[in-house]
Amino acid sequence: MAAAQRIVIENCSIATVDADDTEYASGYLVLADNRIEALGAGPAPEGLENVVRRIDATGHLATPGLINTHHHFYQWITRGLATDHNLFDWLVALYPIWARIDEPMAYTAARGSLAMMARGGVTTAMDHHYVYPRGTGDLSGAIIRAARETGVRFTLARGSMDRGESDGGLPPDFAVESLDGALAATEATVKEHHDPSFDAMTQVAVAPCSPFSVSTELLRNAAELARGLGVRLHTHGSETVEEEKFCHELFGMGPTDYFESTGWLGEDVWMAHCVHMNDSDIAAFARTGTGVAHCPSSNARLAAGIARVPDMLAAGVPVGLGVDGTASNESGELHTELRNALLINRLGAHKESALNARQALRLGTHGGARVLGRAAETGSLEAGKLADVVLWKLDTLAHASIADPVTALVFGAAAPVTASFVNGRQIVEDGRLLTVDEDAVARATRDEARRLAQLAARR
Repeated sequence: MAAAQRIVIENCSIATVDADDTEYASGYLVLADNRIEALGAGPAPEGLENVVRRIDATGHLATPGLINTHHHFYQWITRGLATDHNLFDWLVALYPIWARIDEPMAYTAARGSLAMMARGGVTTAMDHHYVYPRGTGDLSGAIIRAARETGVRFTLARGSMDRGESDGGLPPDFAVESLDGALAATEATVKEHHDPSFDAMTQVAVAPCSPFSVSTELLRNAAELARGLGVRLHTHGSETVEEEKFCHELFGMGPTDYFESTGWLGEDVWMAHCVHMNDSDIAAFARTGTGVAHCPSSNARLAAGIARVPDMLAAGVPVGLGVDGTASNESGELHTELRNALLINRLGAHKESALNARQALRLGTHGGARVLGRAAETGSLEAGKLADVVLWKLDTLAHASIADPVTALVFGAAAPVTASFVNGRQIVEDGRLLTVDEDAVARATRDEARRLAQLAARR
């Protein structure tokens, strides 16, 4: 076998986000092919062989790559609409537009979403795509292709909806699938694209959309399908007070009890938002190991409320961060969610004790890896883990006077990314993507957004 090629990074602060929150004021990392081979304080060891590159990272903080645990890439081409709506009104306004998305739109929107996240330090992304109008092409394949081209590690949560307007749901009937059709398409996607290996770049989860767009039968059967295939499960849960009321009226119980009755609590499950959770709900998530994707900006944009993240963490619930779709978080960046998670949670009951800078960083890294079921592979800087590493530049005007680098990253302005490595491959340099042409992506997203708007106007 060929000898490992090494990249040596030196003279940077390091926040490992390991179990002990180990940090080095000035240290080194050695990347060997797609793994972290070694790291520690001071200069790198002498005598390393096959060093193909040395990086003097003076003035930088090295962290694990950020991990996004909830997103809807297709919404990149419907940003800036319905800006003063709550969730249900927002969905009613946008579903008729989303129902006209086709394969070229899905591919282009995914490229825009991925590019924005990757240039801001995301190394593992996920997309919950659940709108599959009939006759619109291979949407899942297009999204996966966009992730592969961008160079990020990726989980496609293959979504589905089978409760259209005629069955009391919100989406138009032509935008939903049949029960059997959704299950068959989901199974085919898993079998074609899911890679269970340690260093997988593409994985697939089973992900019916939400209680108000999915039948009980689809939820139950989807859980059985996922467990039979050995993949994870994802959905929206407890996002709004309207959802709580909906579940009580339709099912005679709250969202968490309803999910448990359909097999949707467990270590292989994570849910987006979880804003309206009582003590019993949090205890059920902790008891079963069910994870949460916390989306602070989207929750604020749609006036959904403040999730009880400090209480979830205290109970032992796995919690990661999510951008959510860019029709409810127009910036589409995860590194800003570190700051927003900290600040918004301080508006809740725990006030200044809600979250600190290191807890926020953990949510965006190791917490996300736990939620996606990949904590053994990524989410912290440790020897043997995958080489998903970000170098944040903290010696400019925006951050130079903040002594603590983790505080600078979380409390300060969005820090520039000098370098981002995924699987040992550099995908960002000096804030620009190396894998795709950002300007070309921007032009394509503008054109597809206009085409979608024109199609929607003809309805």
